[in-house]
Amino acid sequence: MKKSRPGESAAAIKAVFDHYADGYDASRRRLIPCYADFYRTALEIIPFARQQRLAILELGAGTGLLTEMLAADFVKANFVLIDISGNMLAEARKRLSRYANEFAWVVADYSRLPALGGPFELIISSLSIHHLDERRKQELFARVYAHLAPGGLFVNADQVLGETAELERQYRQRWLSQVKAGGASDAELQAALARMQEDRMSTLSWQLAALKETGFQNVNCWYQHYSFAVYSGSR
Repeated sequence: MKKSRPGESAAAIKAVFDHYADGYDASRRRLIPCYADFYRTALEIIPFARQQRLAILELGAGTGLLTEMLAADFVKANFVLIDISGNMLAEARKRLSRYANEFAWVVADYSRLPALGGPFELIISSLSIHHLDERRKQELFARVYAHLAPGGLFVNADQVLGETAELERQYRQRWLSQVKAGGASDAELQAALARMQEDRMSTLSWQLAALKETGFQNVNCWYQHYSFAVYSGSR
């Protein structure tokens, strides 16, 4: 994983996702071989009643894909969506315009915001936190915990680093094989590889241990398909 000066990676991530915002959703299913199980698991582990009035925060909300899935189920929930890319949030606004939920939009680097708002019953993220190095992940986990309501839940559906260099090699090789077999075009693959230049992935074991060290309870990995994992922790 390459190193960068403070602020350098955030600027690069913003530029990359601003550039790919309008075509990002079209290729996501082909670039996530386990797409259905990955997102279904993230939704299934949420313990709240569907009619409950919830405050939900999505970190790195992107085009609002996960928020849309939640808005369809939790019709009385209010959402705050934070993303570093204004272009991605513009796509989210279009996607979510047909839902009656209340939405707030924040264009910012969530890892550097002094406060996230709340408290929230649910804080979620998908395919975003792996852009942070381990120090910033640890800091974010502490801030997520502080912004959860008692009994609240944090769910992260993300990519993780293989526990060894050999496992990471196999993860990458099998991902490439699966997305090619799934019909990803050369252009889609090259765009994905360009975005992956900004990855700072950490192992699953490190992330689960970091959550426990922060104070999260019932920390668990619910799903893993090579580098794709869904884990959670409660307050």
